[in-house]
Amino acid sequence: MLYATTTPAEKRLVLRAGLASGEIQRFPGAFNPLSAKLIEAKGFDGVYISGAVLSADLGLPDIGLTTLTEVATRAQQIARMTDLPAIVDADTGFGEPMNVARTIQTLEDAGLAGTHIEDQVNPKRCGHLDGKQVVDEDTALKRIRAAVDARRDPNFLIMARTDIRAVDGLDAAIDRAKKLVDAGADAIFPEAMATLAEFEAVRKAVDVPLLANMTEFGKSELFTVDQLQNVGINMVIWPVSLLRLAMGSAVRGLDTLNEHGTLEPSLGEMQHRADLYELLDYESYNHFDTNVFNFQIKR
Repeated sequence: MLYATTTPAEKRLVLRAGLASGEIQRFPGAFNPLSAKLIEAKGFDGVYISGAVLSADLGLPDIGLTTLTEVATRAQQIARMTDLPAIVDADTGFGEPMNVARTIQTLEDAGLAGTHIEDQVNPKRCGHLDGKQVVDEDTALKRIRAAVDARRDPNFLIMARTDIRAVDGLDAAIDRAKKLVDAGADAIFPEAMATLAEFEAVRKAVDVPLLANMTEFGKSELFTVDQLQNVGINMVIWPVSLLRLAMGSAVRGLDTLNEHGTLEPSLGEMQHRADLYELLDYESYNHFDTNVFNFQIKR
């Protein structure tokens, strides 16, 4: 009822254990708190909170327009609704190294299990688009050092994302990944790898957990969980998938409404009211007020 019973500290331990387990950790992207509850109900390992999704939720493109306050507030709303660990995309850290430090402590206070900081310049863009630019090595390393120095819970996961593969190639990505690990990164997010062989090359180069981004319509093929685990990936995210599915369904529903004047033809595609109430755990609220859950819903 209400919020998760697992504390943020416990969730961080669960995340660390999962990454060390030898089993790939599956983190679908939640686009709101309710979808985070659904991810947990379906048996996944954790919840990912995408910067692109948070931007889209505000009707904005993913070019660094969101603020730390907006991201932390929404991330807290999502993370507190599930007992799963949640990690959030913190873009470039919202400023200079001191801003990165504040970002880490704010996200700790918001109950996240971890975050990733990237090496793009501002204004940034989606990692699977052309025309990206990355900062110089010194700036990238300062961001990660600031993040590591600022955290108060040593189990809060600080992941370094590098977008340099699309700019300077795979060798540059491997070199930067090594240096980011030396700077203190707990894990590496090599963005926009083109093949499994490229993921495997990064795996051989560093000894910290690796994340694979399986976003649709991007630079990477949509590899399966088994394929990624076989080359040593520790975590896989599907950052925007649920939002895309939901918006695709919304488009079809509005088209149906325009065409037929009713959504009767779409009822089979909808989540039933009974399933929604079960996901919301409506019945547990009856412990506090017996007038809350005193009805039956026919399917």
